[in-house]
Order: sequence, then structure tokens, then C-alpha cells
Amino acid sequence: MSANTKRVLIIEDEVALAEIVEAYLHRDGFETSHQIDGNNILALVATGNFDIILLDVMLPDVDGFQLCRMIRNVSVIPIIMMTARVEEIDRLIGLELGADDYICKPYSPREVVARVKAVLRRHAPVSTADARLVKTLEIDAEAFILRVLGKKIDLTPSEFKLVAALGEKPGRVWSRSQLLDVFMDDKDVFDRTIDSHIKNIRKKIGLVFPELDLIQSVYGIGYRIEI
Repeated sequence: MSANTKRVLIIEDEVALAEIVEAYLHRDGFETSHQIDGNNILALVATGNFDIILLDVMLPDVDGFQLCRMIRNVSVIPIIMMTARVEEIDRLIGLELGADDYICKPYSPREVVARVKAVLRRHAPVSTADARLVKTLEIDAEAFILRVLGKKIDLTPSEFKLVAALGEKPGRVWSRSQLLDVFMDDKDVFDRTIDSHIKNIRKKIGLVFPELDLIQSVYGIGYRIEI
């Protein structure tokens, strides 16, 4: 294994499913280790031998959310949670406990690989030489100015507030209710108002950068900015 090879710890009690995911990860150059339960997970994390964790929510011995909390108390290793639960509250709980992303079953193994790569990119250290390459989004909160790849995008005050909130932590998923808190003083703002503002922001960015998918929808949860 080369020094640049990324290692994925898969915590999944469905052996057949884990083996499929492992096969796809191996094909893309990842090393994997599979655990069927939560036993000794903290000890494995403490070794520092893994770069990311794929964590099933419904494990036989411990709730995945509880295990996520335990891992996050001792490590900042990226965590992607996997589950068949589709209730929004479960997704939000997982993210609030420190999960970096969330995948609902049934899922495509290709999607898992893509999510792993995306999360690892977000957590990759940025050198000074490469810093100029990640200035996709520049937010001037005092002047209410948004620049995307150096070009100014004209937004309304409400649209700017949303972008500023999303841009606080690229990759973080915000629910509509969380984004509504941005407009606490405006009682006329509702969930669908958020969707309308996001649609307008995308349209304005798309007029300048048609192929840039900056603000992404996360099904059943809300939105996030990917830089």
C-alpha cells in the first residue's frame, strides 16, 4: 500500500452489502477494513490507520448514532453514515452528532465511492501554493458582496444571508428549519420561501457559470455548499 492510499473503515453488519462496497472501493484504489459491529472501534480509530469511516446506523450491539458520538469525542476522522431509516429527524441527528455525510439505503455502490471521495476532498489539507485554487466562494459580510471564482454575483439581502449561512462551513448540510433561523426577524419567511431563494441564487450563479453546481440539494434534509 502506497503512502497516498486512503483506508476506509466500514462498520456494517450486512456482510454481503459490505463486500460489494469494498469491491467498488478497491477498484478505485482504496484499502478497506470491515467490522460487523461496534466492538473495538475506538481502538481501531486510535491507531490512526484509517482516513474515513462508513458507519451503519442499525448495528447489532450499539446504535450507530451513539457510536458516531463516541468516535467524534476522540477523533475528527470523517464519518459517512449509512442507513435504511428515512425519517428526517434521524438524518439531522446523525449530522448534528458530527457525521460529515449521510447515505440512505438502498444506494448505488458508485454513489458511496463518490461520497467518500467528496468528503475526503473537503478534509484534505490545503497548502499555501494551492490556496488560490479553492477561492471558489468569497463572501464579504460587511459589504454584502458575493464573488464566485472572482466574479461578483448580485444578490438580494435575503439571498445573501442564505449564502453567507451556507458558506460558513462548506459541506455542512443545513435543514430548511435551520436556514429559517437566518430570518428570525422576518415572520413571513417559510420553508418554500427558502426553496425560492435558493432557486434564484442558483439561477444567478448559473448565468455566469452554467456548469458550476455550487449549492446542492440533499434529499429530505435541505442544502449545502460544495466548494
